[in-house]
Amino acid sequence: MDINCDMGESYGHFKIGQDNALFPYLSSCNIACGFHGGDPLTLQQTIEAAIRYKLRIGAHPSYPDLVGFGRRTIAMSKASLYASILYQVAALKGMVESLGGRLSYVKPHGALYNTMAHKLSEALPVLEAIQALDPNLALMGLANSPLKDWATERGIAFIAEGFADRRYCSNGQLMPRSASGAVITHPQEAVSQVQQMLTQGNVVTNDGLLHLQVQSVCIHGDNPAALEILKALKNSFL
Repeated sequence: MDINCDMGESYGHFKIGQDNALFPYLSSCNIACGFHGGDPLTLQQTIEAAIRYKLRIGAHPSYPDLVGFGRRTIAMSKASLYASILYQVAALKGMVESLGGRLSYVKPHGALYNTMAHKLSEALPVLEAIQALDPNLALMGLANSPLKDWATERGIAFIAEGFADRRYCSNGQLMPRSASGAVITHPQEAVSQVQQMLTQGNVVTNDGLLHLQVQSVCIHGDNPAALEILKALKNSFL
């Protein structure tokens, strides 16, 4: 089972997550690109640690939204969004390669991730930027979303992602963080959700069951229970 986590999101004096404690429990990591979190030194140190732990490395670009941590939808022209993604991913790719690593995939962050999953006009600039930069890069996105078909049609490998620490709506979207119970903080609840995804191919939603086939499972680094959830997953699956 591939377990990924959003990392490198601390910025200046703002410390987010507990990256150093989480690295030993991961197989992949999504490293911020500076637009929702992550300053250059933080990114460098995160990349160095990811290489040390032999993790698969992904770029984690976002809307330009430091104030809102990338969780607000920002209206951008296609050209501006394309340039923004190209800039962010290229910068992280260059840093990774300069330190002896390899960038394997792109996983958009926050509001961009959610919007891309169902809106082709928002997905296209991101897909085009990935193709222009490195056609060997994969795209990690929401399982069961049309984004898989949009990526595949353009020759981009798609990594279907499920979430251990987020609840789902019946339409396959993640439950809004503002909703009660949207974020899972109890380790055993997270383990149960992942077990159901992997063994039964579905997940409980706010209105029944949702068919869900996943290739990677995400734990959010800013979840205060992230370490406990990862330890529980390790005990249950390894």
